Amino acid sequence: MLTKAEAAHHCGRSVRRFEIECPSSPVEFPNGDRRWDVQDLDRWLDSLKAGHADHDADSIVGKLA
Repeated sequence: MLTKAEAAHHCGRSVRRFEIECPSSPVEFPNGDRRWDVQDLDRWLDSLKAGHADHDADSIVGKLA
């Protein structure tokens, strides 16, 4: 389980780009900590390699708000 900064680094993205591009949701722990699952991130990265990434402009723009 990775912090946002660690998850962004794992994906080779800046934190800002990670926030915009990554569709994986964090797990929220009872104390409020939010962590990203490495396996979820790897599945997303694998989908990019396979050409199955969600490039829907509306979903990316929606994350900017």
